Amino acid sequence: MEYNDKMKHRVKRIEGQVKAILRMMEEEKDCKDLIVQMSAARNAMDRTIGLVVSTNLEHCVREQIEKGEDTEEMIQEAVQLLVKSR
Repeated sequence: MEYNDKMKHRVKRIEGQVKAILRMMEEEKDCKDLIVQMSAARNAMDRTIGLVVSTNLEHCVREQIEKGEDTEEMIQEAVQLLVKSR
């Protein structure tokens, strides 16, 4: 799988969010503010997982169709990855 710049940028942004969370903890910031930031980082990670799985699925399905092969198993595997990520 080829991971494009958009995917890498998202992960770098999440990395920044996680570093900010750690800094907030070290500075003993308010619990509510910390939870808001943690939730934002988790949501960003969830969206990135969806992007990686959907991009990979699209690529693999196209290849299977070009080969004249069935795509059902591949689609089920992608669904399981999404379920597992939750």
